[in-house]
Amino acid sequence: MRDDGIRLGQLLKLADFVDAGSDARPLLASGVVTVGGRVETRRGRQLKRGDVVAVGDVKVRLV
Repeated sequence: MRDDGIRLGQLLKLADFVDAGSDARPLLASGVVTVGGRVETRRGRQLKRGDVVAVGDVKVRLV
């Protein structure tokens, strides 16, 4: 990850949670995506090192 972070929608695509960036919006709207244990619905949410993103039972930690 670069020092300036990454947006949540980009991470969802890079981590293969969605096939295309446009698929992130419905996934986020469903309420299954969390950042740091809290439901997140903003595709543009800026993430930083140490954040833990979960989609259901699958978790990704940014390093």
